[in-house]
Amino acid sequence: MVVLVLTACPAGLRGHLTRWLLEVSPGVFIGHVPARIRDLLWMRVEEMCKNGRAILIYSTRNEQRLAFKVHQHDWEVVDLDGLQLMRRPSEGKVTNPMRHGWSAASRKRRARRS
Repeated sequence: MVVLVLTACPAGLRGHLTRWLLEVSPGVFIGHVPARIRDLLWMRVEEMCKNGRAILIYSTRNEQRLAFKVHQHDWEVVDLDGLQLMRRPSEGKVTNPMRHGWSAASRKRRARRS
């Protein structure tokens, strides 16, 4: 079983993936393909998904019965004693940190009420 999640990727890549996998939601593909085809699809995703993000989850023969691959993603795969986990980046590593505080629209709205 293969699950592939794409974010901000070209439509041509999505069209290519629908040859092999079923698109159940925009950017979410699922299917059952051999390991060779899965690896070739992942190579195509890495090649075509330049600025976008991709996560591949597939079944394997290990304790978790699954494995992850990521491309251009903030979260990273970490292997801890044979278990693959997704590690969220610390606050200092975030590429697009959200600004804290009130938005400009919220400040204007609050000013009109007062």
